[in-house]
Amino acid sequence: KPFSFIGKRSFARSDTAAPNRKQLVGLMTEDPTVVLAEGAQIIGHPDATPPVAMLGHVTSSYFSAELGRSIAMAVVRDGINRRSDAGRRAGHDTLFAYAGGRTHKVKLVSPVFVDPKGERQNG
Repeated sequence: KPFSFIGKRSFARSDTAAPNRKQLVGLMTEDPTVVLAEGAQIIGHPDATPPVAMLGHVTSSYFSAELGRSIAMAVVRDGINRRSDAGRRAGHDTLFAYAGGRTHKVKLVSPVFVDPKGERQNG
């Protein structure tokens, strides 16, 4: 029997594999004390005049006691390729989060902030 898993059909859809699809990424603010507003818009330039092209939005944001800094998750267009660990040119991983009239510089990183190798989980 061929290998199968729950969600296989959805995973294979053309929309799911589209290159400019929004993808889950981690965010780290330039200032580690700033906790981004959930729903903040991810944009490419801090001084852009409206209407501004939205690249994504913040889905979750907290202060991590484990890391001693703020962390966030977002869905960003072509996010995986924009991440700092994707081997792209310098600066490609830097975007801006805009909410409430304020703009914060953010770096796109892996969405796994603690124990990325699973060593603590797997003992």
